[in-house]
Order: sequence, then C-alpha cells, then structure tokens
Amino acid sequence: MMKTRLMGAAASLALCASIAQAEDVEVLHWWTSGGEAAALNVLKDDLQGQGIGWKDMPVAGGGGEAAMTTLRARVTSGNPPTAVQMLGFDIQDWAQEKALGNLNGVAAAEGWDAVVPEALQSFAKFEGNWISAPVNVHSTNWVWANKSILDDLGIAQPTTWDEFVAAMQAVKDSGKVALAHGGQAWQDATMFDGVVLSAGGPEFYKQAFIDLDPDALGSDTMVEAFKRMETLRSFVDDNFSGRDWNLASAMVINNEAAFQIMGDWAKGEFLNAGKVPEQDFLCFRVPGSEGVVTFNSDQFAMFNVSADGAKDAQAKMAAAIMSPSFQSAFNVVKGSVPARTDVPNEAFDACGKKGMAELAAAADAGTLLGSMAHGHANRAGVKNAIYDVVTAHFNGEFTAEEAAEELVYAVEGAM
Repeated sequence: MMKTRLMGAAASLALCASIAQAEDVEVLHWWTSGGEAAALNVLKDDLQGQGIGWKDMPVAGGGGEAAMTTLRARVTSGNPPTAVQMLGFDIQDWAQEKALGNLNGVAAAEGWDAVVPEALQSFAKFEGNWISAPVNVHSTNWVWANKSILDDLGIAQPTTWDEFVAAMQAVKDSGKVALAHGGQAWQDATMFDGVVLSAGGPEFYKQAFIDLDPDALGSDTMVEAFKRMETLRSFVDDNFSGRDWNLASAMVINNEAAFQIMGDWAKGEFLNAGKVPEQDFLCFRVPGSEGVVTFNSDQFAMFNVSADGAKDAQAKMAAAIMSPSFQSAFNVVKGSVPARTDVPNEAFDACGKKGMAELAAAADAGTLLGSMAHGHANRAGVKNAIYDVVTAHFNGEFTAEEAAEELVYAVEGAM
C-alpha cells in the first residue's frame, strides 16, 4: 500500500514537473550590460508572477550578431529557443523560413493593430500574420554628454555640426577624451546613421540606405558624410578599438569623456549608475539630424513549438510584453520608448519624454526612418556590406572619396 502511494506521489510530482517545464520559456537575447539586465528583470519578474519559468540564454554582443550565430546553430540542430530577441529584417528572414509561430490570437484579443505604429508592424507581421511582439522603440541618432565637463569648459549644448566639432575640440584641448567610442563595426555604423543625416537630411538618408540609390551612395553628400566620420575619428582615444559600447558609456558617466554617439539604450547605463538627465548628463540628436528619428525595435519572435503548454507560455509572454503597464515599466528602465502609442509618459524622465515626443512628431512628418546600422533599412547582407566599408574607412583604409565609391560596389554586390 505504501509503495502504491509513493508511486502515485512520484507520478504526481513528475506530472507537475512536466507542466512546469512546459510553462518555461527559454529566451535568447543579447541584453547583458548592467542597464539592459535591469530592464530585462522587469520582464522576468512579470512572467514569474504568472507562474512562467524563465530559462536565460544571454549571448553578449551589443549588435546581436553573435546571438544570431548562436540561434542559427540551435535551429540547425533542431532545438530552437522558444523566444528570441530580434531586430528588423532578421525577423522577416526567419518568418520566410517558416520558423516562427503565429501570435494572431493574442494580438486580436488585445487590439495590437490599433496601437502599434505601422513602421513597427512592417517587421512584426509577415504575410498579414503577427509573428513577434515589439518591446520598445529605440532610436540611434542620439548624443550623450557629460554635463559637468561641458559646464566646466563653458561649452553650451551644440546645435549645429560646426558647433559640435568646436565643442569636441575644446574638450580635447582640455586633456579629456572628446568622443567615447568602441571600435566595433556596429558602433561605427551607429555613428554613421546620425552623421549621414547631418550631412544630407532625411530624404538623402532614405535614398541611400532604404532605396539603395547608387547615385546617392556615391554622391558628394556621401563623401561629406565620410569626411565627417574622419573628423569624429580624430576625437576618439587611442584605445577605442574593440571596446564594448557600455564601456564607452562608462567613460562619459565617469567624467573621462564628454560625448558618446549611441542609441538610447545608452541611457539605461546612465540611469543604472544613478545619473539624472539634464542634471548629470544631456541627451540630444546628432547636430543636423533634428526632426528625424532613425529607429530600431527590439522584438521577441516566438519560434514554432508543438507542446500546448509551451504555446500557452509564449502567448502569455507576448501579452505581458505588450501590456501598457509593462511597456511603461520596461522602457523607463531600458532608455527606449514604448512600442505602443497609448502609453502615458508620466513615469518617464526628461530624455524619455523628449524621445516619445520626437518619435510621435517624426511619425507624423514621415521622418521616422529605419536604422541602417540596426537592420531596419535593409536586410543583413546589405547592412553587413555597408558595415565593411564604414569600418574600413574609419580605420584609415579608404579616403572619403574612395569609401563612397566602394559603398556603391559593396551594396550592389550584396543585393
């Protein structure tokens, strides 16, 4: 009798374990810096409150390239994660391979179509079906500045490219690093987003990076953009090569450098260090790019799973991601702005409020443009071809004129 009861108890425990396992989500992501990890904990806590286990699968690398390599290996082996952080055209590419699940049920029940901007829906949907849940909207053409350094040197926030160059020169003359930067291809390209806008404006950016017009890619305006990158190169420190982006942010936070050109995920590092916008640091668009927002959107794509419990956990995760309360709580910590338009801005700081207002204005004006650097202007092959030219030029392998010419050939070969 005792043996029977023990066997029954063991069977019950096994069933509970099976149910618990089915309710887990294994999440592949590249949010590994301090600010990013703090933001991710908001999502983990939300799901754990619903009884959904979280199996963490972090892959370091701010641009996500290493994570996508790991993902490909997992899918090839027949063992994909249940949810994966993805950007832009990567989502569409996996959807074309029929690897992603369908989120239409939760999207319809919660009215996503009415609250998610069309620019984001173009990546979150495939053939009319919801395939991913957007967590946020980031924008790339931001400058982050150490306010105390600027105040000590009597430098006002620059509003033009020439003022920006003069400000960096004054910082360099003082003996501090003017521009904190990490020499990685995606970081070089992130700076290039804002620099191309500063040189040519939104129509030129669209012609070059979205339409891939060879006349724009090889134009005098593109040559000017590369010359501006040469100017930026003259203001970075000698140890920039290979530096992670968050370490560059730390240089600004720790009074070692005055400026960093980086997406608004950098704000999470400042907040995580206890810094206050407009008191300790400034946030403003790359001078010359005001009124334009180059965006990327972190989304969680749900891979095909067969178990009902796993599908249910995916649906709950998607619903949690898209809830207004989560969108506010997460993006306040992450530095980004909500992926839905009906989230109030009361909880956001000065930079967050500015980001939300500028995003709405750019969407209305038609100047909300997908970021080349972060896979929202064109697919990975084209993006990587541009990376190669931009980084080669930044490291002195091409003149500005040669880089513009190479850009035409590189994009043509990648199409």
